[in-house]
Amino acid sequence: MGAVAAPAIGVTLGDPAGIGPEIVARCWQQRGEFGLPPFVAIGDPASIAAVWDGPVRPVERLGDVPATFDEALPIVAIPAEQADTPGQPSPAGARCALQSLEMGVGLARTGSTAAVVTGPVSKAQLYGIGFTHPGQTEFVAERCGVSKANVAMMLAGPSLRCVPVTTHIPLAEAAAALSTDLVAARARATLRGLIRNFGIERPRLAISGLNPHAGENGALGSEEIEVIIPAIERLREEGWDVIGPLPADTMFHERARANYDAALCMYHDQALIPLKALHFDEGVNMTLGLPIVRTSPDHGTAFDIAGKGIAEPSAMAHAIRTAHLAARSRDAQGDPAVQDITAPA
Repeated sequence: MGAVAAPAIGVTLGDPAGIGPEIVARCWQQRGEFGLPPFVAIGDPASIAAVWDGPVRPVERLGDVPATFDEALPIVAIPAEQADTPGQPSPAGARCALQSLEMGVGLARTGSTAAVVTGPVSKAQLYGIGFTHPGQTEFVAERCGVSKANVAMMLAGPSLRCVPVTTHIPLAEAAAALSTDLVAARARATLRGLIRNFGIERPRLAISGLNPHAGENGALGSEEIEVIIPAIERLREEGWDVIGPLPADTMFHERARANYDAALCMYHDQALIPLKALHFDEGVNMTLGLPIVRTSPDHGTAFDIAGKGIAEPSAMAHAIRTAHLAARSRDAQGDPAVQDITAPA
């Protein structure tokens, strides 16, 4: 009896009118060049046919995906109520995107797929159909039974991994949103994520300051003294390898990056600017703290170029490959969360 093939990676197409269908199709077309494992698209086949004339094959049994993958792009078909024109989003397309996301998370939670990679969606379109979550990350966390306080958004590239403590809030509110408990929680999620998803046995975490020069001993702000240093001390007492608070303007050059496995930053742009400056076409968004592996390309729907044949697929390819490697890492460690979908995070 032959070995049973490992589950494929599930990839949701995102908004049918965005670039998601095109970049997923091109990832299959360039699967050899990108070195991609078998994956299955989840969404409306018509959205792919509108932008690509390659072979697409609906599958009913996910066990058929590896064999199908050699000949055609396998897809779990979720037809939209109406066909969208590329670049022209609609409520029907948003509902299809949400159904695809729901299906993708469900398949990963049951182990039917090894991970879920989520294609880009339009928050504005989703809000228009009653979506109440800030984004896909929070939706996935809820469906996995994990509090949003216990997950973290990691942006990963070949030479840098960054996690923001605060994410999609105005910069004027970021300082007030920080707390010792929040910094420590994000740090733990990051450190555990490095172990589970990247196989780093003794992860090293660098924690940034909030203010210029990391506060200059209180001369340029007190958040480092009152909030960040107590969190670092707590983490060290727990046995974690943590350094900081570090001035953000000197912690991302090449020599500095050699001293840590991930950087914890205090607000959105403090984390994403260095990541995108170094790895704009390779950045992957990974949600840490979940019982499943979830990644996504670090870009949006790009409605303005949808259907023009110029969308760059490399970020999606990196997201698929990163999800595959993370799933393998968890499997090699016998991660109980992979087998038990009810296990607490």
